[in-house]
Parts: sequence; C-alpha cells; structure tokens
Amino acid sequence: MSASPDPSPGSTALSPLTPPELLAPAGDWECLRAAIENGADAVYLGLRGGHNARARAANFALEELPEVMATLHHRGVKGFVTLNTLVFPRELDDLEPLVRRIAEAGTDAVIVQDLGLVRLIRAITPDLEIHASTQMSVTSASGVRLARELGCARVVLARELSLKEIAAIRREVDLPVEVFVHGALCVAYSGQCLTSEALGGRSANRGACAQACRMPYEIVRDGELMDLDHQKYLVSPQDLAAHDLIPQLAALGVASLKIEGRLKGPEYVAGVVRHYRRVLDQLADRGPEEATRAALDPEAIRTLELTFSRGLTHGFLEGLNHKKLVRGDYAKKRGLFLGQVTSVRGGWIGVNLAAPVKPGDGLVFDGDERLDVPEQGGRVYQLRRLSRRARLDPVDRAEAGLVELAFSRRDLDPNQIHVGQRVWKTDDPELNRALRATFEGGKPRRRLRLDLTLRARLGAPLRLEGRVPEWSRMESGKELHVVVESPEPLVEAHSRPIEEAELRNQLDRLGDTVYQLGRLTIERDPAAHLPKSLLNQMRRALTAQLDRLATAPPHRVLASEPVLPALRRAVPRCDVGTTTTPTESPRLSVLCRNSAQAEAIAALGPDLLTLEYHDLRNYRESIARIRSIAPNLPIHVATPRIEKPGEAPIFRYLMKSKPDGLLVRNHGGLEFCATHKVPFVADFSLNAANELTVALLLDKGASRVTASYDLSLEQVLDLLEPTRLDPSRVEIVLHQHIPMFHMAHCVFCAFLSPGTDKTNCGRPCDRHEVKLRDRVGAEHPLKADVGCRNTLFNATAQSAVRDLPRLRERGAVWYRVELLDEPPQTAAAIVELYQQALQDATIGRSVWTKLNAEFGYGLTRGTFGHQTPESNLVQIRRRSPAHGVREGVGLGGSSP
Repeated sequence: MSASPDPSPGSTALSPLTPPELLAPAGDWECLRAAIENGADAVYLGLRGGHNARARAANFALEELPEVMATLHHRGVKGFVTLNTLVFPRELDDLEPLVRRIAEAGTDAVIVQDLGLVRLIRAITPDLEIHASTQMSVTSASGVRLARELGCARVVLARELSLKEIAAIRREVDLPVEVFVHGALCVAYSGQCLTSEALGGRSANRGACAQACRMPYEIVRDGELMDLDHQKYLVSPQDLAAHDLIPQLAALGVASLKIEGRLKGPEYVAGVVRHYRRVLDQLADRGPEEATRAALDPEAIRTLELTFSRGLTHGFLEGLNHKKLVRGDYAKKRGLFLGQVTSVRGGWIGVNLAAPVKPGDGLVFDGDERLDVPEQGGRVYQLRRLSRRARLDPVDRAEAGLVELAFSRRDLDPNQIHVGQRVWKTDDPELNRALRATFEGGKPRRRLRLDLTLRARLGAPLRLEGRVPEWSRMESGKELHVVVESPEPLVEAHSRPIEEAELRNQLDRLGDTVYQLGRLTIERDPAAHLPKSLLNQMRRALTAQLDRLATAPPHRVLASEPVLPALRRAVPRCDVGTTTTPTESPRLSVLCRNSAQAEAIAALGPDLLTLEYHDLRNYRESIARIRSIAPNLPIHVATPRIEKPGEAPIFRYLMKSKPDGLLVRNHGGLEFCATHKVPFVADFSLNAANELTVALLLDKGASRVTASYDLSLEQVLDLLEPTRLDPSRVEIVLHQHIPMFHMAHCVFCAFLSPGTDKTNCGRPCDRHEVKLRDRVGAEHPLKADVGCRNTLFNATAQSAVRDLPRLRERGAVWYRVELLDEPPQTAAAIVELYQQALQDATIGRSVWTKLNAEFGYGLTRGTFGHQTPESNLVQIRRRSPAHGVREGVGLGGSSP
C-alpha cells in the first residue's frame, strides 16, 4: 500500500501533527500485557456476563476490574470498558449497580451503543467518560451532535467513512473522534446487521455475531445463476490496515486510532500495536514522511500479515472500491502470500517463493471446490533447493526462488496438491516467540520517563522531586508528581563529595520499576554529604509513592440514590398500570416499495402508508396518484438507513414530494425533523430496545418508535408494559422480510459491473433483479438504495400474526406490514389478511395458515420464536457449518 494524499480539499500541506492515542484490544490478561508492553496508550476490554459486543472473548470478571485498571494506570495506560450492546427492558435494573462498580474501579471511559444506557450513565455520574460506540452507527455530523448532547466525550465513527468524510465531520463538530485503523471489517454497518438474528436468533447487537458474512454465496441474476468462477465469498471484506494513513488521520485531528481484535491472540496484539507505535513515534519525532516510511517497512508489513490477515486494504478510508474491498476468493485467515505450486514429485512440493519460508512454518494451500481440490495445510518438515552443483540440498530457510517443501503425511496428502495452487504462510513459530518475548517474563519492557530534581542544601533536608510527564494524558492533563525529603538535614562531607556522575548512577537504578530516568536536574551545595544509602532509600520511597498514586482509583462523584426510578418516571406512560386490552382500535401501517404496490394498498384504507422507493424521483408523482385514490390517507416517506456527510439535502428533497411525515432511520433525519417540525416515526434502525431509548426518541419529536428487531416476543411485551411506557407510542412490525446486511459494499458493482464505484458502475441495480443464494439454497433478495448502499433481505418472511392476542392484551395499538417484491394483487391480499387479524386477533393462526397456503410464503416467527440459545446455535450450524469456528482457526470475526 502507498501513502494517500492529504485528504483536506484544497490544502497543500499537512498541518502540525499531534500523534493520536493508540487504542488496543484486550480479550484477556495476556492480550492486556501485550498491549501495555508494546506501546498502547489505552486498552478496551469487555466484562463477562453480557453487554459487550465480543461475548465469545475470554473477557474479564467484574471483580478483576480494579486490578485491571490499577495495572493499566501503573503503566500510564487508560482502560475503557465496553458496554456496547443493546439493553433490554429487564436489564436496566442490573445495569445501574454495574455502572457504579465500573466507575468506582477507576475505569477511564465506557464505550456505549444504547442511547438509553447513555442517559442512565450520565445520570449516575458526571465523571465517567462515555464514548459513543461504532455500534451507534454515527456516520455524519448530526450523529456526533446527538452524542455530544447526550453527554458523550468521544464518538467512534463508522468504519465506512472516508478521509474526506471524516474531514467534513471534523469541520462541523468539535468533539473528539475515534477511527478504526486495523483489523477485521464487518461488511454491514455496525449496529445495523441483523443477519445472525434473522438466521438463528444470535444478535450481533448483543455480541453474538455468527459471521454469516464469511460464508459463501452465489448470485442469482434475473432468475439465472451466474458463473463467478472461484469467487464465492461475496460479502467477506479483506482486513483493514491504515498504518500508512496515520499522518493523514493525525492531520484531521482524529483523537484515537483503534485496533480491532478482542477475539484475537496476544501475538496479534503485540505485533500490530508494536508497528503502529513505531509509526506514531516517528510521526512525533521526525514528521509525516518518516512516519510513512516506517509504516511501509516490508518486514513490519509481513508481521502484520502473519499475525492475522485476510488481505490488507485501506477499507473505506480512501473511498469506495468495491472490487478491492471484497476479493471474493477466500474468507479465512490467509496470512502471507508465499507463492504458487510449480511441481509435485516424490512427496516434495515445488513452490516459486514470494516470501521467506523455513522448517516449522505453517502453510495452507488454497482449495477449489469446482475442481474438487481440497484446502490443505500443515507445517514445513524439510526444505531444499537446487545448489550450484545441480543437486537438491537441504537448507535452513529460503527467501526467494524455486524451492521444494516436504510435509508430514499426517498433515496433508501431496497427491491432492496441484500445480498452480496458491500457497500461504499462516504461522511462523519464530515470529511468535519473538512477539511473546515482548510481554512475557513479568519484567516491564516499556517504561515511563521519570524526570527528577535533586536539591541538596547544607542544613536542609535532601529533597527529591519526581514527575512522570507521560501520565499527564491519564486524567485531564494532571501530572504524576511526588516529592520526598530526608528525615534529617544535610551535613558537610568529611571526605570527597560525591560526583554528579555518581549521583546520576544512583538515581538511575530503576531496573525493578516501571520507570526510566529522563531529565535529571541537580541543585546542590558541593560540600553537602550525600550518602549512597540515603539516595537509594529516597529513590525507592519516591517510586513507591508514584506507584501508589498511579494505581489509586480516581475520585468519582456518584449519585447518592438510584437514578433509574426518576428516569423511568419521565417516560410517557399510561395513567393506569394495567394490562387489559385497550379500547383504542388497532392501527395498521403498510410500507410499500413501488408505486404499483402503494396504489393497490391505498384502496384498502390502511391507517398509514409509508413509501420506500429505489428511485426518489418517483415519490412526487406516486404521492399525487395515491391521494387521488385515498385523499385522507396519511403518507410517510422512509429516509435511507444511513446519512453520510453531504447527504443532508436528501431530507429536504423528500419533503418536496409533500408527504405528511417521514419514517426516520438515522440521526440526520432526527435532527432534520426536530429542526423543521416534521412529523415522523422513529424506525427500527435507531435500535430502541428499552423504555429509556424510546423516551429519548419521543423527546426528539417522534410520534411513535418502532421496537428494535433484536427483541424477542417476551422482550417486546416487557417494553409494552404500561407501567414502563405508553404502549400506543411503540410500533410493532407484524410482517417483513427482515433486512439482514445493510452495507456500504455494493455487490452489484463488485460482481455485475466492470466499474469500481457508483461513478463508473453503469448502475446494474437499475436493470437486474439480484438474489444471493446461501449454502442451503435460500435466495435472499438484494436491493440498492439512493446512496448505492445495499440491503440483503431474508428470503423468508417473518410474521407475528400468531402473537397478536398477547400484543393486543399488552396494549399495542400500531402495527406495520412491510412489503418487498410482491405484485400488487398479492400485496393487497396479504394486507387484507392482516387487516382481518387486527379486527379479530383470535384468527391469527388461520391467517398464518392462509399466508403459507395461498402465497407459498414459508413464514417464520423469526425473533418472536422463543428459541433457546442452544437451539439457535443448532440452527445456525445447520444452515452454515463453519459458523462458530474460533478465530485464527476458522473464519474469524470483525466488529468491536
């Protein structure tokens, strides 16, 4: 990779640079130590028991947290705790005491997705920093403004933003931002992926992603299966590596560079952090040019590839290149490309090397299902190459040219290796040993600079003053500063006074501490007697005090009484806390995705019609025709799921078609409607999973809030409990093809076009109906929106019609049916069945039967299906056998 030009439009030079914070992942204690010793400024970690988006990591016990924070602070490193999942209604009561303990443990910040949880934390304490998680889907300045309004001190921006888009956000809003720079990429916007939920009830918004993006898919175009040769991993991005873009990110004022990887091992953490630390230090000491040179060091890049890599790219940071982002030919860890097979003879496999190899290295040979060639791998047993005397001689290692490799037959079968197969080096024991040496052994390798001032005056106590400048970043610029004095005043020396070189030597004996001597200032009377024993005693006393100060948890102001009851009292609720069936008639909202559907549905008289068209230019004419059919029918238009910099005018454009309101799906839409007093319904993508989040969105002006798709039936019923909130303010989606992946990656462009982005793709999305066929044969419809973002919808429709009696009993009033590709006649018949069910909830089962029988729907109850975690896992494995394989061995994960 090469360095990118300055991202700021019109600028000619990079601004003076302050190196950003380097933020590393820690899934366990070994990873924590690896991050510390290799130069991380901060570490983020999760707690066991839920509420962190990496539930499969080892994580840390809550009881360990004070020790974790003391360990980090002792080394001048900050610690952030992830609470970056959605919070369900019954969990709020447990979260308040959890947040209090996290704050009391000395945690520097919490990383949060749930808007209601942000409100709760800020009510508990003003002293615990809140960072808006990338799971909050912040893609524009409006999202940053919302986070700032709620009390967030930092925003982790969505990974789909380019350098230019980050620059645009920074120009609008002066709040620190954090950007991912290394690791696995989710294909879907974080916080907007419902694939694991749809296919098996394992929510990515709850830390249980099943990694369906790493599975093979086929493209069905206009009913015909496309021949994509070896490309089958159509939604599996390569990994992110932005080490050579650090100068540009620093110039934009990015506050923190984040490394993904809480599911990865300590060698990965050590190798990646070490390289990024070197680049940042070069940036601070020598400037952007030297930093870029360090970033592009070939040996360092090999280390990055070997620690974990599916191929390294800049992701979205330099803009969209759909063909580069997703290669499509593999999804697992591949590491370092070693070469191609040139021969197979006598158990020896010839390879034309593109990278170094030696005995003991782990290799994998690409498989090809089309040719019935299996993927195989193993460790190199022997290595030989042709000598000058025209014979094959064993060698210890080779870096280039033709070599022959031998493997144990227990590892692979040479008879199934073919000429032309690609070979990858996936493991290097020598490198692993070197990386482990950076954090093993218990002795600190990374040290804090300690500046000392020694004052020695006759007749006064000896005074030793110590400062740790690096600690100033820990607590709002507060410096770690200690002064110790001798118990007795100094007397005159009766023999040769100690030399300054000897003084430095005595004070520099810091080998058993985490400090190293920096600047030493000596102010003394030459005749003063300075015993070495006294100097040693004072040095030890000073470092001990520094240790105590560094590891003591900071004082935090916490609310003296529980705050949740007061927050709940502010939520709009029913006057009477009962669960009796409401007298208000049920209301039906229908979402249509083309004008023919909309006109057919308008004639049926729903209570609200919502339009979501691929081409926005169709809205004005369509709304006019609908009003000629049903003059009094309220019409809303759906906003896109995502609003990026420069896309704010879309809300004004939508309103030019004169709808009665909007279905709002992003922070920009919230801001627009609040500013311009536009009626709106808050949609599922705003992730309202508890009453505090619902109340926040109602406070923003929403007439109703759509319940999060992560909620099961029981959790929806909890949310609708009238003592929690007014159930008439929550909208329930009764019928839909759940939108699984919502992604900036365009499959149309990547695989149906010679182009690389929307400027040169030729818009195949306008001409073709495309579905992605998964490994069990289900064909999932793929749609593109106005921003060329793709949504993959579940092939099977989800219905809650059988649960209507319980929903009605709990007080739900508003229900929605979302159509997809149904022709007008079919769409009308479906809606009529739901209208009948809403008038008589007892016929839900018969409606379910009719939908299945008459329209071949093959309905599922989806998230309302009351599945246990065990049955969910079985279902996922049945659909996709490779799901659940641990990272580093199988597929690996992506989001933080």
